[in-house]
Amino acid sequence: MSAFQKLFKQTFIYGLATVLPRMLSFLLVPLYTTEGVLTSVAEYGEVSVIFSYFVIFNVVLAYGMETAFFRFFNKEEDKNQVVGTSAISIIISSLGFFAFALVFQNQIASFINIDVKYINLVIWILLLDALVIIPFAWLRANEKPKRYAIIKILNVAINLGLNLFFLLTLKDLASQASIFDSIYKPDFEISYIFIANLIASAVTLALMLPFYSKIKYVFNSQLWKTMFRYAFPVLIAGVAFSINETFDRILLKEILPADVAETDIGMYSACYKIAVFMTLFATAYRLGIEPYFFSHSNSKNPQKNYAKILELFVAFGSVILLSVVVFADVLKVYIVRGEAYWEAMWIVPIILLANFCLGIYHNLSVWYKITDRTKFGAYISVFGAIITLAINIFFIKEYSYKASAIATLVAYSVMMLLSYYFGRKYYPIPYNLKKIGLYLFVSILFSVISFYYFRENYLVGIPLLLVFLGVTYALEEKEIKQLLRRV
Repeated sequence: MSAFQKLFKQTFIYGLATVLPRMLSFLLVPLYTTEGVLTSVAEYGEVSVIFSYFVIFNVVLAYGMETAFFRFFNKEEDKNQVVGTSAISIIISSLGFFAFALVFQNQIASFINIDVKYINLVIWILLLDALVIIPFAWLRANEKPKRYAIIKILNVAINLGLNLFFLLTLKDLASQASIFDSIYKPDFEISYIFIANLIASAVTLALMLPFYSKIKYVFNSQLWKTMFRYAFPVLIAGVAFSINETFDRILLKEILPADVAETDIGMYSACYKIAVFMTLFATAYRLGIEPYFFSHSNSKNPQKNYAKILELFVAFGSVILLSVVVFADVLKVYIVRGEAYWEAMWIVPIILLANFCLGIYHNLSVWYKITDRTKFGAYISVFGAIITLAINIFFIKEYSYKASAIATLVAYSVMMLLSYYFGRKYYPIPYNLKKIGLYLFVSILFSVISFYYFRENYLVGIPLLLVFLGVTYALEEKEIKQLLRRV
């Protein structure tokens, strides 16, 4: 099996496994935005704010150890020490956080202005999710994508199934049988959402427990210090990324008047999900290429392969960008069910392009990861977070969620350009800038024309998409045919 064939096979499996968990929030949008499931758009806004904190704390509890694990697992001769040291580190830090958060849950709830009953559930979920970080990383490092995928998909199935049960059927069942009446509570919808998440996380950890029974609990303090020095900039970058990705909801809640804040957050968060196709593609690609980058870093002339990978990513990403933009108003009917949310559709092309830039950034970031200059990732991400915070703080009051969308696009675009600029200096890769630039320029131009000038006019949008598909196929015909033959 060739390197590219293996890469794309693993990308597909990891993509499916990671896309589905990320798709869970996407799949649940039609449920949450259906009239009568949640009481209002504002209630969905409240759920979105809580999930924003989830993203931030998941990053903090991982503190870059997953990326450090990959780096040192491929670098160190004694892999048992890498596994043991990483696992023990995560166990201790997770339990420490758990104890602290439980003791001070009332103070935390008051500080972030969220009901303490939700905080309690969130603390348990964060603990369970943290304890599977290294087991999942171990599966990826040992190239066990099928097991990885099965467990991830099961998590999604349980979570989705329980959401449907709690929000759609439990009320009716409670009126028919006492066993269901004992667990049904009126006006408990938000809690049910997090209880479903908690149960799914608990089952996932139970399935990963064999990892903890098999590993050697060897903790090398010197190795840990080296790993943490590598991981710390990744942590800073991760926190910055979480600010770029979700902190705008928190700022919207804090800056906008209370009577409109959660409604605007609800509309923004729901329409944001239509851009999930790009997020899922970029995430799947990143999961496939990250182990590939590390394992091939010492091969002969890896830069040539890295350049081709980015070119293909931009080609496929451009097709996704234009396709979703052209059919955005078709998709909204199925994804965002309530018309009360559609006011925020303006942000869809902006968020799609922003996540496309983020995906390109992840591809470009190979240079600082394999040269152990992860501090540059932190610098770039922090700069992006500063841009996000500044634009949101200064413009939310006047432009609401439109400012948040623009902030996301500007931040990710700048991060992409900075990574390319520094990469040329420290690890030059011969990217085909003319072809990459062509894909970006044409797909963005066609997207703007289709959405902002001829929206829902498919006599314009579809021909633009077909023209772009033809151009892409003509330029990548050889690679596309090779991939199709190997599928």
